[in-house]
Amino acid sequence: MPAPGPSVAMISPAHSAARRFLSLMLIHGVLVAGAVFMLAPFIWMLVTSIKPPAEIFSAEIALWPKQFYGVENYRFAMEKAPLLRFALNGVILCAGILVVQLLVAIPCAYALAKLDFPGRNLLFVLVLLGLCIPVQVPAMPLYIGLAQLGLLNTYFSMMVPFFLSVFAIFLFRQFFRSFPDDIINAARLDGMSEFEIVWRIVTPSAWPAIAAFAVFSTVAHWNDLYWPLIVISDARLAPPPLGMMFFADAETGSNYGALTAAATILTAPLVLAFLIARRRFIDGITMTGVK
Repeated sequence: MPAPGPSVAMISPAHSAARRFLSLMLIHGVLVAGAVFMLAPFIWMLVTSIKPPAEIFSAEIALWPKQFYGVENYRFAMEKAPLLRFALNGVILCAGILVVQLLVAIPCAYALAKLDFPGRNLLFVLVLLGLCIPVQVPAMPLYIGLAQLGLLNTYFSMMVPFFLSVFAIFLFRQFFRSFPDDIINAARLDGMSEFEIVWRIVTPSAWPAIAAFAVFSTVAHWNDLYWPLIVISDARLAPPPLGMMFFADAETGSNYGALTAAATILTAPLVLAFLIARRRFIDGITMTGVK
């Protein structure tokens, strides 16, 4: 067969480069469209929080208001509701839940990943089944138990259903499986107990996974309305979503500028926390997903 002509050899790399360019354009176009779709509600919230009432209900759509009304909206939101108190409640709630979740999940995950004992696979299957149980299922018995113990309207009542996180056990178990057994065996030969191995050797290497789970846990419990709505009736203990519900009463319910200003104030700490931890979050998701 005759060898291909020089024109074919020259066109082939050009076609390959063009296909690669179109593929990258398509991928980035989809990513940009997804980013715009996800960011649009937040941008609209920010814009609405600085608009006067007349422009909010105007038929004309404009990203920047003709009259800047942000000072009035944010001042009204801060004066009419203890937003900083709601944010502090959210910090206490998320931090308390996260600390206990890590204290419980890390040893459990280490045992499932590195210790050989009867029933280990069965326990892991139960962990996977636990991922299928929503919080609404045990809500009634938990509420009755807390009511009988007189623990309603407390931080503890908002935290206790989430102290055991099967998702955290699964996530850390996947991460610990890739930890070298030689290091663990060497630590055992040096006389270290399993407790010391977990907290002094294995856990320090798991910071990416811890950061990834911390983001998931904080977002879930900062935004949780279902359980606090059941166990909390005192506005002083309300986390951000329940606080927003108390704020949007008959008097301020139609003031959408103030409502979006309050939502912006209560959303900002969550966004800042994610931006700070984003690199660790990406590393943790990548490492637990491929190992």
